[in-house]
Amino acid sequence: MSGAGKKVVDVAFKASKNIDWEGMAKLLVSDEARKEFATLRRTFDEVNSTLQTKFSQEPEPIDWEYYRKGIGSHVVDMYKEAYDSIEIPKFVDTVTPQYKPKFDALLVELKEAEEKSFKESERLEKEIAEIQELKQKISTMTADEYFEKHPELKKKFEDEIRNDNWGY
Repeated sequence: MSGAGKKVVDVAFKASKNIDWEGMAKLLVSDEARKEFATLRRTFDEVNSTLQTKFSQEPEPIDWEYYRKGIGSHVVDMYKEAYDSIEIPKFVDTVTPQYKPKFDALLVELKEAEEKSFKESERLEKEIAEIQELKQKISTMTADEYFEKHPELKKKFEDEIRNDNWGY
């Protein structure tokens, strides 16, 4: 097998082992997203299967002597010379360098959004805990106990009373 062919197959095999398809599927919410995800997975498996079968096999060497006997050495030598002169160009990846910085920037942005989300979740959980505590105590709580936790409301009420604003 050629070195490049083997490398492609190895990369495809490793990629298929490292993908957590089940974990990603759990994150999907809509039916449309699940359908698209199933199509992606099926396509990935088909391409991976093709890589592992079609491109993993080394082509059989040409038996030039066999053809020389049947066709004649002049024509076969001409084909052999043409065959040997074929140079398969090396693949030069110009796309990855172009998009890798963009992808890395998106990852940084995603990480920042994730951190903001965690902070907001913590804040909301704290607020929920406070509200639940208040809900439990509300029937026995005095105004002074409530104002201890909310001094800004106490100040507002005192200002209203001081200014003779009794709400009517």
